Amino acid sequence: MKEYRTITRVAGPLVFVEKTDPIGYGDLVRISLPDGSIKNGQVLDTSDDLVVVQIFEGTSGIDKDTRVKFLGATLKLSVSKDMLGRVLSGSGKPIDGGPEIIPEKRLDIMGAAINPFARSSPHDFIQTGVSTIDAMNTLVRGQKLPIFSGSGLPHNEIALQIARQAKVVGKKENFVVIFAAMGITNEEAQYFISDFQRTGALERSVVFLNLANDPAVERLVTPKMALTAAEYFAFEHDAHVLVILTDMTNYCESLREIGAAREEIPGRRGYPGYMYTDLATIYERAGVIKGKKGSVTQLPILTMIGDDITHPIPDLTGYITEGQIVLSRELHRKGVYPPIDVLPSLSRLMNLGIGPEKTRDDHKQVSDQMYAAYAEGRDLRGLVAIVGEEALSPRDKRTLRFAASFEDKFVRQGKDDDRAIQGTLDLGWNLLGAIPENELTRLSPELKKKYYKSSEEKKEEAELKA
Repeated sequence: MKEYRTITRVAGPLVFVEKTDPIGYGDLVRISLPDGSIKNGQVLDTSDDLVVVQIFEGTSGIDKDTRVKFLGATLKLSVSKDMLGRVLSGSGKPIDGGPEIIPEKRLDIMGAAINPFARSSPHDFIQTGVSTIDAMNTLVRGQKLPIFSGSGLPHNEIALQIARQAKVVGKKENFVVIFAAMGITNEEAQYFISDFQRTGALERSVVFLNLANDPAVERLVTPKMALTAAEYFAFEHDAHVLVILTDMTNYCESLREIGAAREEIPGRRGYPGYMYTDLATIYERAGVIKGKKGSVTQLPILTMIGDDITHPIPDLTGYITEGQIVLSRELHRKGVYPPIDVLPSLSRLMNLGIGPEKTRDDHKQVSDQMYAAYAEGRDLRGLVAIVGEEALSPRDKRTLRFAASFEDKFVRQGKDDDRAIQGTLDLGWNLLGAIPENELTRLSPELKKKYYKSSEEKKEEAELKA
């Protein structure tokens, strides 16, 4: 293959090369520096006489004498069942001191969105062991459900807890977790690795780590690497794969950095105009395919800059995904873990994965009743700040107490507290027992008869047992 010494300009992580032969978009590039060292890159843009190449290892040392060779192949990931239990770099190379992975296949990381006609409707409940997600924002197999967080909130701890605890209840199935972290510090990387090793979750996981000091270009391929591995396990080995991507904000910042280096016309807040399409190419790789036993479920995590849910990254993510789980700074300040705010949170596919034979017959109504009572209690807190609690009616005081006990007993749980869905729903009924039966308007008479016990009845039962 022809080598070029026609570098005209270097800008950030990009190199501009004049060329004479046709070059394909996404082709791999080998850069030979005058000192004999080799760098790798990928074609980002190509026109009649100029190619833009993004360099994976940074552009230091590249000058006019540097030789550029276009390899005519796209970026591929070596996949094998031996990937399980391994920690890889953002570009798919082992960084855990173990041997190289002997590939069964080499797959193009760009993949393809699932054909809408081939998609099957998601319908299986995934139990995360986190009450606020399982009961009120249920995760369904094949769904993409992002976590909207803020800086300093414990989204990484929640991600690790879900990675440890997630399972499909009542079925002995092949369950795999793909964990991809982008732009994280060395301290965070050590925390992730030690937690996976401590809990034994690493055995069924593949971890991709892109560190903050790694090139921005590598950050752009990390989620694609992770999803390629997920599709391999899901659609070739019938595994049910949960993909956790943290932090998508770092990914989007890299998109903006590359866009600025290319001197593109910026869109909203400086992010490229094609960011919606770019995010969709990642999120739309989740789903279930007709005739295939496996599935890919996504849990992307993003930190909202300035806690602003209208910021372009959460805004565009919300358009593409099927709901969101929102973390609350107010709950975090109160010391509640996990600080999930159920009011702005939503799972659009929840109704497909709950009910008799999946979770329990009372799931939907218990969730609706708790949501309604908690929303009313939260509103009353604003009123108390103005008129004081003494001015409230007995009913309002009960609702206010319900909101406090909901946060303290239902939302709050330990980092290693893996709650089964039946236990979570029973806890919900327990809390609703503090509200008189005639005020529970979202519960059917049949379910009340089957599950409801007032606080007085529970006291009597406890006394009899004693």
